[in-house]
Amino acid sequence: MSAGSTVTPASSRGDTTTSEISAGGGRHLGLALVVIAAAQLMVVLDATITNIALPAIQTDLGVSDANLAWIVNSYALAFGGLLLLGGKAGDLFGRRRMFQAGIIVFTLASLLGGLAPNEGLLIGARILQGVGAALAAPSALALITTTFPAGKPRNTAMGVYAAMGGVGATVGLLLGGTLTDVLDWRWVFFVNIPIGLAVLAGTRTLVEAERHPGRLDVPGAVTGTGGLISLVYGITRSGEHGWTGGLTLASFAASAVLLAAFLFLQARTADPMMPLRLFKDRNRSGSYATMLFIGSGMFATFYFLTLYMQLILGYSPVRTGFAYLPFSFGMAAAAGISSKLVAHHAPRLIAGPGLLVAAGGMFWFATLEPDSSYAAHLLPAMFVTALGLGMSFVPMTLGAVSGVDHQDTGVASALLNTAQQIGGALGLAVLSTISTSAADDKLPEAAAGLYRGLSTKDFALVARAGDAVTHGYTMAFVAAGAMFLAGLAVTAFAVNAGRQHHAEGGPAPVHMG
Repeated sequence: MSAGSTVTPASSRGDTTTSEISAGGGRHLGLALVVIAAAQLMVVLDATITNIALPAIQTDLGVSDANLAWIVNSYALAFGGLLLLGGKAGDLFGRRRMFQAGIIVFTLASLLGGLAPNEGLLIGARILQGVGAALAAPSALALITTTFPAGKPRNTAMGVYAAMGGVGATVGLLLGGTLTDVLDWRWVFFVNIPIGLAVLAGTRTLVEAERHPGRLDVPGAVTGTGGLISLVYGITRSGEHGWTGGLTLASFAASAVLLAAFLFLQARTADPMMPLRLFKDRNRSGSYATMLFIGSGMFATFYFLTLYMQLILGYSPVRTGFAYLPFSFGMAAAAGISSKLVAHHAPRLIAGPGLLVAAGGMFWFATLEPDSSYAAHLLPAMFVTALGLGMSFVPMTLGAVSGVDHQDTGVASALLNTAQQIGGALGLAVLSTISTSAADDKLPEAAAGLYRGLSTKDFALVARAGDAVTHGYTMAFVAAGAMFLAGLAVTAFAVNAGRQHHAEGGPAPVHMG
Protein backbone atom coordinates (compact mmCIF):
# COMPACT_ATOMS: atom_id res chain seq x y z
CA MET A 1 0.00 0.00 0.00
CA SER A 2 1.40 3.37 -0.96
CA ALA A 3 1.90 6.12 1.54
CA GLY A 4 -0.92 8.16 0.16
CA SER A 5 -3.57 5.44 -0.05
CA THR A 6 -6.99 6.05 1.37
CA VAL A 7 -7.81 4.24 4.59
CA THR A 8 -10.50 1.63 4.04
CA PRO A 9 -12.72 0.41 6.88
CA ALA A 10 -11.99 -3.14 7.95
CA SER A 11 -15.49 -4.33 7.20
CA SER A 12 -15.38 -3.26 3.56
CA ARG A 13 -12.02 -4.94 3.03
CA GLY A 14 -13.44 -8.30 3.99
CA ASP A 15 -11.46 -8.52 7.24
CA THR A 16 -12.96 -10.04 10.36
CA THR A 17 -14.62 -7.33 12.48
CA THR A 18 -15.10 -7.02 16.20
CA SER A 19 -18.83 -7.59 15.86
CA GLU A 20 -18.23 -10.76 13.87
CA ILE A 21 -15.81 -12.03 16.49
CA SER A 22 -18.17 -11.17 19.33
CA ALA A 23 -21.07 -12.81 17.55
CA GLY A 24 -19.19 -16.08 17.78
CA GLY A 25 -19.15 -15.75 21.57
CA GLY A 26 -16.30 -15.82 24.04
CA ARG A 27 -14.73 -18.78 22.26
CA HIS A 28 -13.36 -16.54 19.49
CA LEU A 29 -12.08 -13.93 21.92
CA GLY A 30 -10.49 -16.68 24.00
CA LEU A 31 -8.72 -18.07 20.94
CA ALA A 32 -7.59 -14.59 19.92
CA LEU A 33 -6.10 -14.10 23.38
CA VAL A 34 -4.29 -17.44 23.16
CA VAL A 35 -2.87 -16.43 19.77
CA ILE A 36 -1.53 -13.08 20.99
CA ALA A 37 -0.25 -14.50 24.28
CA ALA A 38 1.52 -17.37 22.49
CA ALA A 39 3.21 -14.93 20.10
CA GLN A 40 4.38 -12.71 22.95
CA LEU A 41 5.60 -15.76 24.86
CA MET A 42 7.58 -16.96 21.85
CA VAL A 43 9.27 -13.58 21.36
CA VAL A 44 10.14 -13.11 25.05
CA LEU A 45 11.31 -16.62 25.90
CA ASP A 46 13.70 -16.65 22.94
CA ALA A 47 16.18 -14.47 24.80
CA THR A 48 16.47 -16.62 27.93
CA ILE A 49 15.97 -20.00 26.25
CA THR A 50 19.08 -19.38 24.14
CA ASN A 51 21.16 -18.23 27.12
CA ILE A 52 20.84 -21.62 28.81
CA ALA A 53 22.07 -23.36 25.65
CA LEU A 54 25.14 -21.13 25.14
CA PRO A 55 27.78 -23.52 26.58
CA ALA A 56 26.42 -26.41 24.48
CA ILE A 57 26.36 -24.22 21.36
CA GLN A 58 29.91 -23.04 22.01
CA THR A 59 31.21 -26.58 22.38
CA ASP A 60 29.33 -28.01 19.40
CA LEU A 61 30.07 -25.23 16.90
CA GLY A 62 33.46 -24.16 18.25
CA VAL A 63 32.34 -20.57 18.88
CA SER A 64 35.06 -18.30 20.20
CA ASP A 65 34.59 -16.60 23.56
CA ALA A 66 34.26 -13.16 21.92
CA ASN A 67 31.76 -14.33 19.31
CA LEU A 68 29.60 -16.16 21.84
CA ALA A 69 28.09 -12.85 22.96
CA TRP A 70 26.93 -12.23 19.38
CA ILE A 71 24.47 -15.13 19.65
CA VAL A 72 22.68 -12.98 22.25
CA ASN A 73 23.51 -9.54 20.86
CA SER A 74 22.52 -10.18 17.23
CA TYR A 75 18.93 -10.85 18.32
CA ALA A 76 18.84 -7.90 20.72
CA LEU A 77 20.25 -5.45 18.17
CA ALA A 78 17.89 -6.48 15.38
CA PHE A 79 14.88 -6.55 17.71
CA GLY A 80 15.66 -3.28 19.47
CA GLY A 81 16.96 -1.48 16.39
CA LEU A 82 13.95 -2.29 14.21
CA LEU A 83 11.17 -2.26 16.82
CA LEU A 84 10.07 1.29 15.98
CA LEU A 85 10.16 0.56 12.25
CA GLY A 86 8.04 -2.55 12.84
CA GLY A 87 5.44 -0.50 14.69
CA LYS A 88 5.30 2.03 11.86
CA ALA A 89 4.97 -0.75 9.28
CA GLY A 90 1.91 -1.98 11.16
CA ASP A 91 0.36 1.49 10.97
CA LEU A 92 0.94 1.68 7.22
CA PHE A 93 0.29 -1.84 5.97
CA GLY A 94 -2.02 -3.31 8.59
CA ARG A 95 -1.30 -4.64 12.07
CA ARG A 96 -2.56 -8.14 11.41
CA ARG A 97 -0.62 -8.39 8.17
CA MET A 98 2.62 -7.28 9.85
CA PHE A 99 1.93 -9.58 12.80
CA GLN A 100 1.59 -12.51 10.40
CA ALA A 101 4.71 -11.48 8.50
CA GLY A 102 6.69 -11.22 11.73
CA ILE A 103 5.61 -14.66 12.93
CA ILE A 104 6.49 -16.19 9.53
CA VAL A 105 9.96 -14.60 9.56
CA PHE A 106 10.54 -15.61 13.20
CA THR A 107 9.44 -19.21 12.59
CA LEU A 108 11.57 -19.64 9.46
CA ALA A 109 14.55 -18.07 11.23
CA SER A 110 14.09 -20.53 14.11
CA LEU A 111 14.24 -23.40 11.63
CA LEU A 112 17.45 -21.97 10.13
CA GLY A 113 18.93 -21.50 13.60
CA GLY A 114 18.22 -25.09 14.55
CA LEU A 115 19.85 -26.35 11.34
CA ALA A 116 22.85 -23.96 11.46
CA PRO A 117 26.14 -25.84 10.87
CA ASN A 118 28.38 -22.98 12.06
CA GLU A 119 28.37 -19.82 14.14
CA GLY A 120 28.02 -17.46 11.15
CA LEU A 121 24.74 -18.97 9.98
CA LEU A 122 23.47 -19.21 13.56
CA ILE A 123 24.13 -15.51 14.15
CA GLY A 124 22.43 -14.74 10.82
CA ALA A 125 19.39 -16.73 11.93
CA ARG A 126 19.34 -14.83 15.23
CA ILE A 127 19.30 -11.54 13.31
CA LEU A 128 16.31 -12.78 11.29
CA GLN A 129 14.58 -13.79 14.52
CA GLY A 130 15.07 -10.24 15.77
CA VAL A 131 13.57 -8.85 12.56
CA GLY A 132 10.54 -11.11 12.94
CA ALA A 133 10.12 -10.13 16.59
CA ALA A 134 10.35 -6.44 15.71
CA LEU A 135 7.50 -6.85 13.20
CA ALA A 136 5.28 -8.99 15.42
CA ALA A 137 5.68 -7.50 18.92
CA PRO A 138 4.32 -3.95 18.37
CA SER A 139 1.46 -5.21 16.21
CA ALA A 140 0.44 -7.78 18.83
CA LEU A 141 -0.18 -5.06 21.40
CA ALA A 142 -2.17 -2.93 18.94
CA LEU A 143 -4.30 -5.92 17.88
CA ILE A 144 -5.55 -6.28 21.45
CA THR A 145 -7.24 -2.89 21.10
CA THR A 146 -8.92 -3.75 17.80
CA THR A 147 -9.91 -7.32 18.70
CA PHE A 148 -11.17 -7.01 22.29
CA PRO A 149 -14.10 -4.76 23.28
CA ALA A 150 -13.32 -1.99 25.76
CA GLY A 151 -13.84 -2.91 29.40
CA LYS A 152 -13.18 -6.22 31.09
CA PRO A 153 -12.29 -8.23 27.91
CA ARG A 154 -9.66 -5.72 26.85
CA ASN A 155 -8.29 -5.25 30.38
CA THR A 156 -8.00 -9.02 30.79
CA ALA A 157 -6.19 -9.32 27.46
CA MET A 158 -3.78 -6.52 28.41
CA GLY A 159 -3.06 -8.22 31.73
CA VAL A 160 -2.34 -11.58 30.10
CA TYR A 161 -0.14 -9.93 27.46
CA ALA A 162 1.89 -8.07 30.11
CA ALA A 163 2.23 -11.22 32.22
CA MET A 164 3.87 -13.02 29.31
CA GLY A 165 6.93 -10.80 29.79
CA GLY A 166 7.73 -12.41 33.13
CA VAL A 167 6.34 -15.85 32.33
CA GLY A 168 8.30 -15.98 29.07
CA ALA A 169 11.60 -15.39 30.85
CA THR A 170 10.92 -18.14 33.38
CA VAL A 171 9.59 -20.61 30.82
CA GLY A 172 12.59 -19.89 28.60
CA LEU A 173 15.04 -20.71 31.39
CA LEU A 174 13.32 -23.99 32.31
CA LEU A 175 12.47 -25.06 28.77
CA GLY A 176 15.92 -24.18 27.46
CA GLY A 177 17.57 -26.33 30.11
CA THR A 178 15.23 -29.26 29.55
CA LEU A 179 15.50 -29.25 25.76
CA THR A 180 19.28 -28.88 25.79
CA ASP A 181 19.71 -31.65 28.37
CA VAL A 182 17.17 -34.17 27.10
CA LEU A 183 17.42 -33.57 23.35
CA ASP A 184 19.94 -31.12 21.90
CA TRP A 185 20.61 -27.37 21.93
CA ARG A 186 19.08 -27.13 18.44
CA TRP A 187 15.66 -27.77 19.95
CA VAL A 188 15.69 -24.39 21.68
CA PHE A 189 15.11 -23.10 18.13
CA PHE A 190 12.98 -25.94 16.77
CA VAL A 191 10.45 -25.50 19.60
CA ASN A 192 9.39 -22.19 18.04
CA ILE A 193 8.20 -23.90 14.86
CA PRO A 194 5.01 -25.59 16.19
CA ILE A 195 4.22 -22.48 18.27
CA GLY A 196 4.65 -20.23 15.24
CA LEU A 197 2.50 -22.44 13.01
CA ALA A 198 -0.25 -22.57 15.65
CA VAL A 199 -0.18 -18.78 16.03
CA LEU A 200 -0.43 -18.31 12.25
CA ALA A 201 -3.39 -20.68 12.10
CA GLY A 202 -5.23 -18.60 14.69
CA THR A 203 -4.59 -15.13 13.26
CA ARG A 204 -8.01 -15.06 11.56
CA THR A 205 -9.52 -14.40 14.99
CA LEU A 206 -7.60 -11.09 15.16
CA VAL A 207 -9.27 -7.91 13.91
CA GLU A 208 -7.31 -5.72 11.52
CA ALA A 209 -6.71 -2.13 12.59
CA GLU A 210 -7.17 0.93 10.42
CA ARG A 211 -4.23 1.80 8.24
CA HIS A 212 -2.75 5.27 8.37
CA PRO A 213 -1.05 7.36 5.71
CA GLY A 214 2.67 7.95 5.94
CA ARG A 215 5.92 6.30 4.92
CA LEU A 216 8.54 4.06 6.41
CA ASP A 217 11.71 5.73 7.66
CA VAL A 218 14.02 3.20 6.01
CA PRO A 219 17.09 5.52 5.99
CA GLY A 220 16.61 6.03 9.72
CA ALA A 221 16.40 2.28 10.34
CA VAL A 222 19.49 1.57 8.24
CA THR A 223 21.68 4.28 9.78
CA GLY A 224 20.50 3.71 13.36
CA THR A 225 20.77 -0.08 13.37
CA GLY A 226 23.96 -0.02 11.30
CA GLY A 227 25.57 2.44 13.69
CA LEU A 228 24.72 0.30 16.71
CA ILE A 229 25.99 -2.89 15.08
CA SER A 230 29.27 -1.14 14.17
CA LEU A 231 29.65 0.12 17.73
CA VAL A 232 29.02 -3.29 19.30
CA TYR A 233 31.35 -4.97 16.79
CA GLY A 234 34.13 -2.51 17.59
CA ILE A 235 33.75 -3.06 21.34
CA THR A 236 33.66 -6.85 20.96
CA ARG A 237 36.64 -6.95 18.60
CA SER A 238 38.73 -4.78 20.91
CA GLY A 239 38.63 -7.53 23.55
CA GLU A 240 40.52 -9.91 21.24
CA HIS A 241 42.59 -7.57 19.07
CA GLY A 242 43.06 -4.42 21.15
CA TRP A 243 41.56 -0.96 20.90
CA THR A 244 43.99 0.37 18.31
CA GLY A 245 43.56 -2.26 15.59
CA GLY A 246 42.66 -0.95 12.14
CA LEU A 247 39.33 -2.77 11.87
CA THR A 248 38.38 -1.83 15.44
CA LEU A 249 39.00 1.87 14.78
CA ALA A 250 37.19 1.64 11.45
CA SER A 251 34.16 0.14 13.23
CA PHE A 252 34.09 2.99 15.75
CA ALA A 253 34.44 5.56 12.96
CA ALA A 254 31.62 3.97 10.95
CA SER A 255 29.46 3.92 14.07
CA ALA A 256 30.07 7.62 14.72
CA VAL A 257 29.19 8.55 11.13
CA LEU A 258 26.08 6.36 10.95
CA LEU A 259 24.69 7.44 14.34
CA ALA A 260 25.30 11.11 13.51
CA ALA A 261 23.48 10.58 10.21
CA PHE A 262 20.64 8.88 12.09
CA LEU A 263 20.16 11.86 14.43
CA PHE A 264 20.40 14.27 11.48
CA LEU A 265 17.69 12.36 9.59
CA GLN A 266 15.43 12.09 12.64
CA ALA A 267 15.59 15.85 13.14
CA ARG A 268 14.70 16.62 9.52
CA THR A 269 12.44 13.79 8.36
CA ALA A 270 8.73 14.64 8.25
CA ASP A 271 7.76 11.18 9.55
CA PRO A 272 10.74 9.99 11.64
CA MET A 273 11.11 6.53 13.13
CA MET A 274 12.15 8.06 16.48
CA PRO A 275 10.57 11.51 17.01
CA LEU A 276 13.15 13.58 18.86
CA ARG A 277 10.36 15.59 20.50
CA LEU A 278 9.87 12.69 22.89
CA PHE A 279 13.23 13.49 24.49
CA LYS A 280 12.37 17.09 25.34
CA ASP A 281 10.71 15.97 28.56
CA ARG A 282 13.36 15.56 31.27
CA ASN A 283 11.58 12.74 33.08
CA ARG A 284 10.98 10.75 29.91
CA SER A 285 14.58 11.10 28.75
CA GLY A 286 15.75 10.09 32.22
CA SER A 287 13.52 7.00 32.14
CA TYR A 288 14.95 5.94 28.76
CA ALA A 289 18.53 6.48 29.93
CA THR A 290 17.90 4.57 33.15
CA MET A 291 16.40 1.65 31.23
CA LEU A 292 19.47 1.67 28.97
CA PHE A 293 21.67 1.11 32.03
CA ILE A 294 19.27 -1.48 33.49
CA GLY A 295 19.38 -3.48 30.27
CA SER A 296 23.17 -3.23 30.18
CA GLY A 297 23.53 -4.83 33.60
CA MET A 298 20.63 -7.27 33.43
CA PHE A 299 21.80 -9.05 30.26
CA ALA A 300 25.08 -9.74 32.07
CA THR A 301 23.25 -11.49 34.89
CA PHE A 302 21.85 -14.18 32.63
CA TYR A 303 24.87 -14.43 30.35
CA PHE A 304 27.71 -14.72 32.88
CA LEU A 305 25.77 -16.63 35.53
CA THR A 306 24.78 -19.25 32.96
CA LEU A 307 28.42 -19.72 31.93
CA TYR A 308 29.55 -19.77 35.56
CA MET A 309 27.01 -22.38 36.66
CA GLN A 310 27.62 -24.72 33.73
CA LEU A 311 31.35 -24.30 33.08
CA ILE A 312 32.66 -23.68 36.60
CA LEU A 313 30.15 -25.40 38.89
CA GLY A 314 29.35 -28.15 36.39
CA TYR A 315 25.58 -27.70 36.45
CA SER A 316 23.52 -29.39 33.76
CA PRO A 317 21.32 -27.14 31.58
CA VAL A 318 18.19 -28.34 33.42
CA ARG A 319 19.70 -27.60 36.83
CA THR A 320 20.79 -24.18 35.56
CA GLY A 321 17.24 -23.38 34.46
CA PHE A 322 15.78 -24.32 37.85
CA ALA A 323 18.56 -22.40 39.61
CA TYR A 324 17.17 -19.19 38.11
CA LEU A 325 13.73 -19.58 39.72
CA PRO A 326 14.56 -17.25 42.65
CA PHE A 327 15.30 -14.53 40.10
CA SER A 328 11.85 -14.90 38.54
CA PHE A 329 10.13 -14.98 41.94
CA GLY A 330 12.02 -11.88 43.09
CA MET A 331 11.12 -9.94 39.94
CA ALA A 332 7.44 -10.85 40.19
CA ALA A 333 7.21 -9.96 43.90
CA ALA A 334 8.99 -6.63 43.51
CA ALA A 335 6.99 -5.63 40.42
CA GLY A 336 3.75 -6.27 42.31
CA ILE A 337 4.90 -4.14 45.25
CA SER A 338 6.21 -1.27 43.10
CA SER A 339 3.00 -1.13 41.03
CA LYS A 340 1.17 -0.22 44.25
CA LEU A 341 3.83 2.21 45.49
CA VAL A 342 3.85 4.35 42.32
CA ALA A 343 0.45 5.82 43.21
CA HIS A 344 1.82 7.17 46.49
CA HIS A 345 5.50 7.95 45.88
CA ALA A 346 7.60 9.67 43.21
CA PRO A 347 9.26 7.29 40.70
CA ARG A 348 12.81 8.03 41.80
CA LEU A 349 11.93 7.16 45.39
CA ILE A 350 11.05 3.64 44.19
CA ALA A 351 13.44 3.05 41.29
CA GLY A 352 16.42 4.67 43.04
CA PRO A 353 16.51 2.32 46.06
CA GLY A 354 15.69 -0.55 43.71
CA LEU A 355 18.77 0.13 41.59
CA LEU A 356 20.89 0.46 44.71
CA VAL A 357 19.70 -2.98 45.85
CA ALA A 358 20.31 -4.43 42.35
CA ALA A 359 23.85 -3.03 42.37
CA GLY A 360 24.39 -4.65 45.77
CA GLY A 361 23.31 -7.97 44.28
CA MET A 362 25.82 -7.56 41.46
CA PHE A 363 28.64 -6.77 43.88
CA TRP A 364 27.63 -9.88 45.80
CA PHE A 365 28.06 -11.88 42.58
CA ALA A 366 31.48 -10.27 42.23
CA THR A 367 32.66 -12.28 45.28
CA LEU A 368 32.06 -15.62 43.53
CA GLU A 369 34.80 -18.25 43.73
CA PRO A 370 35.13 -21.47 41.69
CA ASP A 371 33.71 -23.42 44.63
CA SER A 372 30.97 -21.02 45.81
CA SER A 373 27.77 -22.73 46.96
CA TYR A 374 24.33 -22.15 45.48
CA ALA A 375 22.37 -21.91 48.75
CA ALA A 376 24.77 -19.57 50.55
CA HIS A 377 25.89 -17.43 47.63
CA LEU A 378 24.08 -17.67 44.30
CA LEU A 379 20.49 -17.95 45.56
CA PRO A 380 20.48 -14.91 47.89
CA ALA A 381 22.47 -12.74 45.46
CA MET A 382 20.09 -13.69 42.64
CA PHE A 383 17.01 -12.87 44.72
CA VAL A 384 18.42 -9.53 45.89
CA THR A 385 19.29 -8.49 42.34
CA ALA A 386 15.83 -9.47 41.10
CA LEU A 387 14.11 -7.52 43.88
CA GLY A 388 16.04 -4.40 42.96
CA LEU A 389 15.34 -4.70 39.25
CA GLY A 390 11.67 -5.46 39.83
CA MET A 391 11.32 -2.29 41.92
CA SER A 392 12.75 -0.17 39.09
CA PHE A 393 10.81 -1.47 36.08
CA VAL A 394 7.31 -0.20 36.85
CA PRO A 395 8.20 3.43 37.73
CA MET A 396 10.53 3.73 34.76
CA THR A 397 7.91 2.31 32.41
CA LEU A 398 5.27 4.71 33.66
CA GLY A 399 7.74 7.60 33.47
CA ALA A 400 8.37 6.83 29.81
CA VAL A 401 4.69 7.08 28.80
CA SER A 402 3.41 9.67 31.29
CA GLY A 403 2.31 12.94 29.70
CA VAL A 404 2.84 11.72 26.13
CA ASP A 405 0.49 12.98 23.42
CA HIS A 406 -1.99 10.30 22.34
CA GLN A 407 -0.42 9.88 18.89
CA ASP A 408 3.00 9.23 20.45
CA THR A 409 1.99 6.73 23.15
CA GLY A 410 2.88 3.67 21.07
CA VAL A 411 6.26 5.09 20.04
CA ALA A 412 7.07 6.14 23.61
CA SER A 413 6.33 2.63 24.92
CA ALA A 414 8.30 0.99 22.13
CA LEU A 415 11.27 3.25 22.83
CA LEU A 416 11.47 1.89 26.36
CA ASN A 417 11.82 -1.69 25.10
CA THR A 418 14.25 -0.44 22.47
CA ALA A 419 16.37 1.17 25.20
CA GLN A 420 16.45 -2.08 27.17
CA GLN A 421 17.42 -4.22 24.18
CA ILE A 422 20.05 -1.81 22.86
CA GLY A 423 21.40 -1.24 26.36
CA GLY A 424 21.66 -4.98 26.83
CA ALA A 425 23.58 -5.43 23.58
CA LEU A 426 25.99 -2.57 24.29
CA GLY A 427 26.43 -3.61 27.91
CA LEU A 428 27.10 -7.24 27.06
CA ALA A 429 29.68 -6.20 24.46
CA VAL A 430 31.49 -4.06 27.05
CA LEU A 431 31.21 -6.60 29.87
CA SER A 432 32.31 -9.58 27.77
CA THR A 433 35.35 -7.56 26.70
CA ILE A 434 36.12 -6.75 30.35
CA SER A 435 35.61 -10.38 31.36
CA THR A 436 37.82 -11.80 28.61
CA SER A 437 40.61 -9.27 29.26
CA ALA A 438 40.56 -9.86 33.03
CA ALA A 439 40.65 -13.64 32.61
CA ASP A 440 43.44 -13.54 30.02
CA ASP A 441 45.52 -11.22 32.22
CA LYS A 442 45.46 -13.92 34.90
CA LEU A 443 45.99 -16.83 32.48
CA PRO A 444 46.50 -16.32 28.72
CA GLU A 445 43.60 -17.75 26.68
CA ALA A 446 41.89 -18.80 29.89
CA ALA A 447 38.54 -19.76 28.29
CA ALA A 448 40.22 -21.92 25.64
CA GLY A 449 42.29 -23.56 28.36
CA LEU A 450 39.17 -24.32 30.39
CA TYR A 451 37.47 -26.03 27.45
CA ARG A 452 40.65 -27.93 26.63
CA GLY A 453 40.99 -29.08 30.22
CA LEU A 454 37.34 -30.18 30.39
CA SER A 455 37.59 -32.16 27.14
CA THR A 456 40.90 -33.88 28.07
CA LYS A 457 40.02 -34.27 31.77
CA ASP A 458 43.17 -32.36 32.70
CA PHE A 459 41.89 -31.31 36.13
CA ALA A 460 44.98 -29.28 36.99
CA LEU A 461 44.39 -27.13 33.88
CA VAL A 462 40.66 -26.95 34.68
CA ALA A 463 41.47 -25.61 38.14
CA ARG A 464 43.89 -22.94 36.86
CA ALA A 465 41.72 -21.88 33.95
CA GLY A 466 38.53 -22.03 36.01
CA ASP A 467 40.01 -19.67 38.56
CA ALA A 468 41.01 -17.19 35.83
CA VAL A 469 37.65 -17.40 34.04
CA THR A 470 35.77 -16.92 37.32
CA HIS A 471 37.90 -13.83 37.97
CA GLY A 472 36.83 -12.52 34.57
CA TYR A 473 33.17 -13.07 35.41
CA THR A 474 33.50 -11.27 38.73
CA MET A 475 35.06 -8.24 37.03
CA ALA A 476 32.09 -8.18 34.67
CA PHE A 477 29.72 -8.23 37.66
CA VAL A 478 31.56 -5.29 39.20
CA ALA A 479 31.09 -3.35 35.96
CA ALA A 480 27.41 -4.37 35.83
CA GLY A 481 26.94 -3.07 39.36
CA ALA A 482 28.52 0.21 38.27
CA MET A 483 26.00 0.40 35.41
CA PHE A 484 23.12 0.06 37.87
CA LEU A 485 24.67 2.85 39.95
CA ALA A 486 24.91 4.99 36.82
CA GLY A 487 21.20 4.36 36.28
CA LEU A 488 20.61 5.38 39.90
CA ALA A 489 22.47 8.65 39.29
CA VAL A 490 20.37 9.40 36.20
CA THR A 491 17.19 8.62 38.14
CA ALA A 492 18.19 10.87 41.03
CA PHE A 493 19.08 13.90 38.92
CA ALA A 494 16.84 13.60 35.83
CA VAL A 495 13.62 11.95 36.97
CA ASN A 496 11.93 14.52 39.19
CA ALA A 497 8.25 13.76 38.52
CA GLY A 498 5.77 13.34 41.34
CA ARG A 499 3.68 10.26 42.01
CA GLN A 500 2.08 8.70 38.94
CA HIS A 501 -0.97 6.70 38.02
CA HIS A 502 -1.09 4.00 35.38
CA ALA A 503 -1.37 5.29 31.85
CA GLU A 504 -4.47 4.36 29.92
CA GLY A 505 -4.17 0.78 28.78
CA GLY A 506 -1.21 0.21 31.04
CA PRO A 507 2.44 0.45 30.19
CA ALA A 508 4.05 -1.77 27.64
CA PRO A 509 5.65 -4.83 29.20
CA VAL A 510 9.41 -4.80 29.50
CA HIS A 511 11.16 -7.95 28.29
CA MET A 512 13.56 -9.74 30.57
CA GLY A 513 16.66 -11.21 29.22
